[in-house]
Amino acid sequence: MRPCLNIAAAAAIAVGGGAGAVSAETVNVGVCVSWPGYAMLEVARQKDLLPDHDLNITIFEDPLGGHSALAAGQIDVYGCTADYTPLIVDRGTDVVNVAFLNPSYGVDHVILAPEVDTADLAGKKVAAPQAYIGHLLMGIWLDSVGISPGQVEWVNLNADEAVGPMLSGDLSAAYMYEPWISKVLEASPGAKSVVNTGNPEVLKTGIFMDALYMNKNFIEEKRDVALAVLKARWEGLGYWNQHTEETNKLMADFLQWPEEDIGYVIGTNGKSFEGGIYMMDFDESARLCGVLEGDGPFGMANGSMVDSIALTNEWWVKLGLMDKTVDAAKGVDCSLMGDLVASGYRQSLAAH
Repeated sequence: MRPCLNIAAAAAIAVGGGAGAVSAETVNVGVCVSWPGYAMLEVARQKDLLPDHDLNITIFEDPLGGHSALAAGQIDVYGCTADYTPLIVDRGTDVVNVAFLNPSYGVDHVILAPEVDTADLAGKKVAAPQAYIGHLLMGIWLDSVGISPGQVEWVNLNADEAVGPMLSGDLSAAYMYEPWISKVLEASPGAKSVVNTGNPEVLKTGIFMDALYMNKNFIEEKRDVALAVLKARWEGLGYWNQHTEETNKLMADFLQWPEEDIGYVIGTNGKSFEGGIYMMDFDESARLCGVLEGDGPFGMANGSMVDSIALTNEWWVKLGLMDKTVDAAKGVDCSLMGDLVASGYRQSLAAH
């Protein structure tokens, strides 16, 4: 779950969802990793919810490679984590974040090793994948207990890679998600989770969020198509809400996951899973964009999307990944969401 394998972007596109020559009606869509939150356009594709266009969907298993392909115009649309948004502004790429999709709802944790006191973490090794959600979560938690990022020794490991060093005692803390959390807690009595993204104070920041990105030239040159794709993403979500068991099977086949694991991330009630992710409906996302009245879920204010990205930028600077503050608004284009609102499109989904 949430793998970060390095696969070349060009190779990923070559083995994408489409085959043969790409027609003029084809929209190239990227998915940064195999993750249920990014699968709703595949639902739209299979259920013919975008009848006038074909979706050619590529799973990259390489977030940065996918972003490079999007910036180069090799793909038009890309689902990935929102924490990359300040970097697209800093690098001046032709990419914008057009919608927040779903916050992490407790799937991401920091695990503390047995017999390690937080007061003793200074100078110790902590693991998190650099430039990813885990990096942010670890940094924010350390700050909350009075330890600055520079006071620990960072080890660039994803959750699966951190299991061995945690069990051997080489790490004092590590970013993790299931099934690795359970493996470490079971094999290492005394280890414990000290923070997760289901914490109310963490949730309301809006920074542990998945997002939909688009290439600016695609929006400018084919705005009607961009709008149709964006709407189809929400229609795919609506189909999942109404046909959850069927759609979870569809996503398991698409992502090559065990079906049970889909439920442990996205849920079986058509809305969310505590300990997994929370699927925002169109209205909730539009409120975060500030194009529809009302506040978002979990204490996230109307129009807070830009503020969340600015906070991410602040933390990337603290963590040494960026060296300056950028104009977060330049990484966002809520005009497409606004056009859908103006057209009368609405979607409010409840758990069943």
